Amino acid sequence: MSILFWILIWICIIIAFIGLIYPVIPGVLFLMGAFLLYGLFFSFEPFSWVFWTVQGILVVLLFLSDYMVNYFGVQKVGGSKAGIWGSTIGLILGPFVIPVFGIVIGPFLGALIGEWVFHRTSFSQAVRIALGSVVAFFASVLTKGIIQIAMIVYFFWQIH
Repeated sequence: MSILFWILIWICIIIAFIGLIYPVIPGVLFLMGAFLLYGLFFSFEPFSWVFWTVQGILVVLLFLSDYMVNYFGVQKVGGSKAGIWGSTIGLILGPFVIPVFGIVIGPFLGALIGEWVFHRTSFSQAVRIALGSVVAFFASVLTKGIIQIAMIVYFFWQIH
């Protein structure tokens, strides 16, 4: 039975990493779910208040990094709130509208439309901002991936 329990825990961890690329999947919830499943199936004993505090801080860092990397990535190339909102909307809708490539094309088009149509930026500047939003997306995935790896390493360190 413990093999089945570990399979469920690992499925949650894998879904958490899929959530890095598909932002509609709440990856951090699946990661925390893996920790809770371990506690339910095996024992909550390894999880002190320090464990939950550290994990909570890392969750906050996940959310902050997601927002801040996108914000500073678009802003660094001269983007406005219209570009940031467009990039975010494109990031959420892109994978549904254009499967596979929508994860890159969505934020690009969202930022482009946000800047060019709503903020009245020149087309060349809007393209530059849109490219900045795509770079920011990949930087955000990398940053969140590192934080999630830290959460998992700390989890396994606590249970062994």
